[in-house]
Amino acid sequence: MMKTEELELTQEWDKTFPKSDKVDHSKATFVNRYGITLAADLYVPQGAQGQLPAIAVCGPFGAVKEQCSGLHAQELAERGFVTMAFDPSFTGESGGAHRYMASPDINTEDFMAAVDFLSLHELVDADRIGILGICGWGGMALNAAALDTRVKATVASTMYDMTRVNANGYFDSENTEEARYAKRAAMCAQRLVDYKAGEYALGGGVVDPLPEDAPKFVADYYDYYKTPRGYHPRSLNSNGGWNVIGCESFMNQPILHYSNEIRSAVLVMHGDAAHSFYFGKDAFANMVEGNAYADNKELLVIPGASHTDLYDGGKNQAIPFDKLEAFYREYLR
Repeated sequence: MMKTEELELTQEWDKTFPKSDKVDHSKATFVNRYGITLAADLYVPQGAQGQLPAIAVCGPFGAVKEQCSGLHAQELAERGFVTMAFDPSFTGESGGAHRYMASPDINTEDFMAAVDFLSLHELVDADRIGILGICGWGGMALNAAALDTRVKATVASTMYDMTRVNANGYFDSENTEEARYAKRAAMCAQRLVDYKAGEYALGGGVVDPLPEDAPKFVADYYDYYKTPRGYHPRSLNSNGGWNVIGCESFMNQPILHYSNEIRSAVLVMHGDAAHSFYFGKDAFANMVEGNAYADNKELLVIPGASHTDLYDGGKNQAIPFDKLEAFYREYLR
């Protein structure tokens, strides 16, 4: 195995969801091709024998593995898969400096490095590996699926296209050259402020206190990240957020350009009440347009579900885990 950095990993159960008595849980580390050591929670069905299909899970953008990615991983492990939820580079318990940076390249590599790790695990069938990306990591999962031919099945849940939202603003409201130039200029100015200060300024996590006139999706984020429902002390969104310039490179590095060349199976899953629904719909349409392998692609629309309902199920248990299990069983055979 590649040389890894020694990470300080929390051994006690510190998740935002209860521990299952049907799954064995352990900590794991693996390294990506940039030499960054990543921290993960590994979930294995109790009594597992032989080699099983496996799934790597990550997201949302600015969350940690102790939140909803771990919830998804544990639930899928209960259903017979070896799963892992990992913290991306520069966040959570994973390595990488400077902290709270994001990169379309490195974060796609994080998924591929997770596939490396699972492929060599003694309980995993290397020919039956899938990935699951939530929120901004849904877009990263699609990018990984376009690049990594080992990935046999991908789920993008309640996805964001982080390149689109950074370059165009929410709902494409800043989709002009002038608006992009202003954002680029502001970030370039911030770089000098940070350099002089000797540290990177944080952009702030989910707004707190919540303004009375906050849009519903902002209130939904608050309800997840800032309350006992989903708060975690290592989560960027629950606390200080990304660096102000942390997502700068997303401005001009589209990650979904070759999504219509994905040959493996993909399920794009989104609630129709989510403010982010347009990301999922458009990503799916672009993925199947001109794709000779469109038959194994599916857009699953969940009526009435908001963006954060697909984080942990919300009040109506909106996550269709039976569907996820069926999808992975079909394509990880």
